[in-house]
Amino acid sequence: MKLKELKKNETGIVAGFISADPAYRQKLLRMGLNRNAEFLVVRKAPFGGPIEVEVKGSRVVLRSDEADVLEVDKK
Repeated sequence: MKLKELKKNETGIVAGFISADPAYRQKLLRMGLNRNAEFLVVRKAPFGGPIEVEVKGSRVVLRSDEADVLEVDKK
């Protein structure tokens, strides 16, 4: 499932990456969004806007197209 399918206050686990540019994938990994990382959806902007997630004690905001790179599982 994709990150944008989760609702506010739902917890998920990063399952993998979908054809990400290697440089962008490395950026996500540095932000703590590596495989099996648990995260919480803190906030979602309406109409497909940015998504704020909390991962490993830090909050990260991803644009919709950036969030589409992550394959996640609902916890």
